[in-house]
Amino acid sequence: MAVIALAGGLGAPGVTTTAMALLLTWPLEAGHRVVLAECDPDGGAILSGALQGTLGNTHGLRNLALAGRQNQLGEAFWRQLVDVTDASSKDRLVLPGLYDPAHASSMGPVWEPLAHLFRGVENHQHDVLVDLGRRGASGPSAVLAQRADVVLMVARNTLRGLQSAQVRLTAMREQLGSAAEIGLVLIDRGPFPKEEVQKHLQTEVVATLPWRPGEAEVLSDGADQPRKFETCELMRAARSATTRLQQQVAMRRARLGSPAQAAGGR
Repeated sequence: MAVIALAGGLGAPGVTTTAMALLLTWPLEAGHRVVLAECDPDGGAILSGALQGTLGNTHGLRNLALAGRQNQLGEAFWRQLVDVTDASSKDRLVLPGLYDPAHASSMGPVWEPLAHLFRGVENHQHDVLVDLGRRGASGPSAVLAQRADVVLMVARNTLRGLQSAQVRLTAMREQLGSAAEIGLVLIDRGPFPKEEVQKHLQTEVVATLPWRPGEAEVLSDGADQPRKFETCELMRAARSATTRLQQQVAMRRARLGSPAQAAGGR
């Protein structure tokens, strides 16, 4: 199984939308599950966005901070997960993020055991996607990126987007070290092609997602799905990205001598 962390730069490059697209297209074998953990210190967007406030603040990361102080993090984690599929199959689950950024200070003691927990859920046949938002790959929550198999920087291929990504990538490499597997997900909003971006940022572009605001709003704001949404251009691109990500995880684990339990090596 795999732990994939996603981070972004300045503005709103589309980290949570990308994470949701990967969650809904992640290939699952029978009995396997995928969890999207919204761990952005600046606050989550899924409760009020994709879930449209239907749960209030009853589920989420804030409750894990309270459980962690009582040494009940592992038990509480499973109770905080929300099924986001219409089929109620409980195989694509979300851990909603903080509804108030002021609560981030209470998460300090929890990030390390949470990172350990994410690695441990492999025993439960779960893959984990970790949405770190704009600054979650630095500071106390950076341990979530450090323990991930792959860290993805999400950026628009505009001048502003790539300049921000360059700064973030430099900081990320310094903090995570040379052993980190870092890739780029490009949101195709600007004029710079994949090859030019890879050369300039010296980072592999793992996936390119099309700029489709209408399709993205289904994932970010819970907008009504258009016909055949599952096969729209955005979701097709996300599905292709999952294949490449699983290959990266398997290759990294083989290189490090870890059991190839991630997709592609299960």
